[in-house]
Amino acid sequence: MNEELLLGNIREVLNRLEDTIIFALIERAQFRANPVVYQKGRFAQIPGAESLCGYLLRETEKIHATMRRYTSPDEHPFFTDLPAPILPPLRFDENPLQPNQVNLNPQIREAYETAIIPFICREGDDAQYGSSAVCDVACLQALSRRIHYGMFVAESKFQEHPEPFRAAIRDGDRMVVDALITDIAVETKVLIRVQLKARTYGQDLEGRAGQHKIDADRVADVYRNWIIPLTKEAEVDYILQHPL
Repeated sequence: MNEELLLGNIREVLNRLEDTIIFALIERAQFRANPVVYQKGRFAQIPGAESLCGYLLRETEKIHATMRRYTSPDEHPFFTDLPAPILPPLRFDENPLQPNQVNLNPQIREAYETAIIPFICREGDDAQYGSSAVCDVACLQALSRRIHYGMFVAESKFQEHPEPFRAAIRDGDRMVVDALITDIAVETKVLIRVQLKARTYGQDLEGRAGQHKIDADRVADVYRNWIIPLTKEAEVDYILQHPL
């Protein structure tokens, strides 16, 4: 099996992405929800009908696109009107993924702006719009990479036991594919580990007992309610597009 598909290697990547996501959520949670950041057309200086968050995300992706970020098989942009890379192309001969059209970024952004932000941030407006949007970009990019990385997990499981997947692909049966990729024991371990990391990373080291920068239970719930379900959706979509 391609080394990129060894589950041990995949889990190392996912573990590192856990750290990235937790720290990004901690950074965003220091500010209030600031709902105006996500309201399209709220800032007249922004061209088009985008929100402040969307504007900064697009401009960031434009710069990253010139650095060929989105030529990598584990990166998916939120916007399509991006410039071409200025660096010479890389060959990804080790890419084990099958050609596919999976991109859950619209769902990720919707869930983040309408559900995750109100869940992890205090209500209200503290006028820290720019700082909030900068944190939002980091969160959204980390969430996107983590969720779409599920396709590597799906490909690994397909190669281990292809026949049950092929039958489900022929039938177009999402429920069967979902059952084949689901590992409750692994999901439980992820939730426990994320909660412990969030509690550790978010603790106050200045001696104020019981003070945390973010509610560790809520970080685990972000995984439980949004990250894991969206990852599984990406995996199912990928498998159903898989050639027999």
